[in-house]
Amino acid sequence: MANSNAARGLIPYKRASGEPYNSSGNIYYVPASYGTNLFVGDPVQIVSASADTQGIPSVRLITAGNGTDSGISTYGLIGAIMGIIPGGEPQIAVTRDLPVYHQASTAGYVLVCDDPDVLYMVQENGSMAGSSPYTAGSVTGPGKNVDLVSGAGSTVTGYSGWTLGSSSLSVSALQMRVMRMLEQADNQLGTNAKWLCRINLNQLTNTTGT
Repeated sequence: MANSNAARGLIPYKRASGEPYNSSGNIYYVPASYGTNLFVGDPVQIVSASADTQGIPSVRLITAGNGTDSGISTYGLIGAIMGIIPGGEPQIAVTRDLPVYHQASTAGYVLVCDDPDVLYMVQENGSMAGSSPYTAGSVTGPGKNVDLVSGAGSTVTGYSGWTLGSSSLSVSALQMRVMRMLEQADNQLGTNAKWLCRINLNQLTNTTGT
């Protein structure tokens, strides 16, 4: 059975040590000057020297990698958006018509999974498992690095459209580290497979500040 093509960006799945991810994440600010919609699963980075009046740091979408660059300030990320927060100043009334995504050019807050030990479930945009038929010991992917590819989020579901760039699989210092395949019945090696990945270019573990 072919894998479903249902990209949702980066979804926290479990910690690197194996236990389920049950944490709530941290709040980050999105200023009104930011003119891009944000969705659950979007990979984000801290904006250098930018925060709200309470010192809550600002975030923005990362730049999708190009297979070679490894600059933290451009390609690095702190994590992925887990939810949209209807709060801040001014307070936003929660109604059935409230968007399920953060609208561009609107000041607000998002909840971000920024734990550097989290493994994210991410769909790839091709196949990085190697040549079929697959045999034990011949499957490529785990242990290598891969860049993220931008994709349009859904204003209906609120989910991101970002994926792993299968063709960028490399030993270079790219954005994500492939750890293992997602083990579930509806996921198999091949096109649009879902993988568990750890952030490789992490702003929070990098020794140089933003």
